[in-house]
Amino acid sequence: MGLYVYKAYDKAGNLVSGTMEANERASVISKLQQSNFYPLRIEEEGTGSGGASTSVADFLFKFKLVGTKDIVTFTQQLTALLEAGVQLDRSLTILTELTTNKKLADVIRQAQQAVKGGSSFADALARHPRVFSRLYINMIRAGESGGVLELVVNRLAEFLEDTQRLKDDIISALIYPALLTFVGGLAVVIMLTFVVPKFSQLFADTGQALPMATQALLAVSGFITHYWWLILLGIAALALGFKHYVSTESGKLSWDSFKLKWPLFGDLIRKIEISRFSRTLGTLIQSGVPILQGLIIVKEIINNLLISQSMVNIHSGLKEGEGISAPLRESGVFPPLALHMISIGEETGKLDTMLLNVANTYDVEIRNSVKRLIAFLEPALIFIMGITVGFIVVAMLLAVFSINDIPF
Repeated sequence: MGLYVYKAYDKAGNLVSGTMEANERASVISKLQQSNFYPLRIEEEGTGSGGASTSVADFLFKFKLVGTKDIVTFTQQLTALLEAGVQLDRSLTILTELTTNKKLADVIRQAQQAVKGGSSFADALARHPRVFSRLYINMIRAGESGGVLELVVNRLAEFLEDTQRLKDDIISALIYPALLTFVGGLAVVIMLTFVVPKFSQLFADTGQALPMATQALLAVSGFITHYWWLILLGIAALALGFKHYVSTESGKLSWDSFKLKWPLFGDLIRKIEISRFSRTLGTLIQSGVPILQGLIIVKEIINNLLISQSMVNIHSGLKEGEGISAPLRESGVFPPLALHMISIGEETGKLDTMLLNVANTYDVEIRNSVKRLIAFLEPALIFIMGITVGFIVVAMLLAVFSINDIPF
């Protein structure tokens, strides 16, 4: 059993705080909800920082950027307050105190002052485009226009949670292969720059001819040891050249088209973009944003330029009365499953629901694809590292065996 410190709101909108013993955080949330409280923050006692470290944390927070997780937490807390019947301006005042990210707290404070001065919530958020995306702002504007701000904020919180959860799953799955690549690469570099050069001097003193494999290894080691700066300059030049190339529209279009053709990765990239498109557009339509305006917003959040450009044709097709499924099919980007599901959504008048179903379907496929990819990458990386290290060891042993008498 652990002791948890909580802050919550009751039905009257009053802030309450206290402690509760429970096995896990979820149990605290459940007990509070059963008592008609709306939990805002729950932390296990002893996990927070205090004393001198608090001032250091406050100093660091001033330089901290506003991340996606900060926005997710803010939206979740705003949902809880609005559902508790707390007015928007008072909710923002409370969130200013609860938000640990100093930059976000300052933004919320400015938004609260703007709302109190008569500005709409959407317009107040629109003054901070680096913190709140166009998707976020337009959904808030639609909720205010329709008088359903509480419902829209709740949907927005769910949307951000689902998006962040998928992102975290992918990152977590890729941590081990990335770590394996880094450690293996570092081991090879250390062997080539520190271990092999010591043996090269030993072999040079013998004056005997070395096997071709050993000569090749010593040549690579010597080049890395003496011209490492040239290698770094070459890598930097390639990186800058590539960055400049993809900064142009034609270059990015070529690169994004090429990525979709990659074995293993291309299909995963396509699924991620389809999931992002479907979830975003479905959430926007469900929140009351017109579909044409929604497509413009979706076009901006799609990372792949080839798929993003297809939004232009879809937008034009909708304006001409073709619907959305026909232009999607003509784009050649979306797979048959997504096309059929979207077409059914159009026919039944439940396009928003079907788009969200498409997103959920592809989220599951993305997780399965990532698992298959990791299952392939891990042994492949181990095999490549094994071959590399094995070649170094064999090359050194061949040189040792070829020498009849090594002077010490």
